[in-house]
Amino acid sequence: MSTAAPNENGPGLPAPVIERPELEIVGRSEAFPVRRIYCVGRNYLEHIREMKEGDERDPPFFFQKPTDALVVDGKVPMPSCTSDFQYELELVVAIGRSGQDLDPDEALGAVLGYAVGLDMTRRDRQRESFKKGLPWEIGKSFDRSAPCGPVHPVESFGHIQAGPLELKVNGATRQQSIIEKMIWNVPEIVAQLSRQYRLMPGDLIFTGTPAGVGAVVPGDRLTGSIGRLAVLEVEIMPPL
Repeated sequence: MSTAAPNENGPGLPAPVIERPELEIVGRSEAFPVRRIYCVGRNYLEHIREMKEGDERDPPFFFQKPTDALVVDGKVPMPSCTSDFQYELELVVAIGRSGQDLDPDEALGAVLGYAVGLDMTRRDRQRESFKKGLPWEIGKSFDRSAPCGPVHPVESFGHIQAGPLELKVNGATRQQSIIEKMIWNVPEIVAQLSRQYRLMPGDLIFTGTPAGVGAVVPGDRLTGSIGRLAVLEVEIMPPL
């Protein structure tokens, strides 16, 4: 999908065209053009404990990945600048209506549907940033770091607020938990984020990962499943 941006090049010059990546919407002919990718940090207690970072009483916080980090073809090249490339399986919320300062009891009205996603992470760079009190961009917000499956609309699949999560690497289970173990549930996440940003159609929210994260290398195959949502399959490729 191409979206014309406001013309900032001056009168008489063509406006730039911005390509927005799209996700399939299950059962619909139209796609879901992605606007922003938000991610929740530290939203499962076991993951906080395995990472040994932060206070368990701290609320989850939000960071962003660039829109062009989205991966829809299942191919994730090994990135540069890391020797510890890790997966994080996450439930993804797709926003279909705009909203700001939402209450949790009205937040689900902004949700179009759900998907399975992976927050791929340069763990060594993230740890360095954490120790120095620096932003996480180098560890989180790099090229092709956000694989995501198709969006399952609420009218056909309902809201996903419970059920199993499982991530396999080369057929072996590495992450296994349930959505009910989230520190913040989906309505609370959407409401809290809407106090910081005006949510808009096309926004994605990666809702955090359970324990069991680990490193992968080229040739590894990842299979992520969350309840009845379509399985996400990803292959780690050699560096570009």
